[in-house]
This record gives sequence, C-alpha cells and structure tokens, in this order.
Amino acid sequence: MRTAVPFFILNANKREKLKMAIEFNREAYTRVFNDLDKFRDYCRFEGKVFNEADLYKKDAPVWQAYQKYQNYLRAKARNAGRNLNNRRN
Repeated sequence: MRTAVPFFILNANKREKLKMAIEFNREAYTRVFNDLDKFRDYCRFEGKVFNEADLYKKDAPVWQAYQKYQNYLRAKARNAGRNLNNRRN
C-alpha cells in the first residue's frame, strides 16, 4: 500500500495541509533495516568485517558467506523432523 505522508508547511498567514510527492513504502524500508540488522549480527558473531555497503552486493565475499549461512539455516529447519541416519537401524 503506497500512501503519501502528509505534513504541514507554514504559509504567510496559515498552515496548509500538503502531501509529499515521494511515495513512502514502509514494508520495503522495514525489510531492508531488518536485513541489515541480521547481517550485522552475523558479522559480529562470526568475526567478519561488517560494511553496510555489502548488503545485497553479490560480489562481496562477506555477503556470499552470509547467504550460505542463511541457506544452511533454512535447510536445517526444513530437515529438523527427519531421521537422516537410515542405515543404522
């Protein structure tokens, strides 16, 4: 849902309610800042160098390592209920 955020401008004698020309997408901003927090925590706990510019940069080695870690967590959660040791019955 895209809506313009209203704000007030002081005019000569009165205040007029105007709308911003730029649309504000709260979900996109929230997603970016949540991803940034998760990436920062990963770098902090794994001892990697944190650089905000590496967020979503496919060429950055730290971002590639973070993506592999996220894939590992997804696979671990997906396989949590499975018995993977079938040969030892």
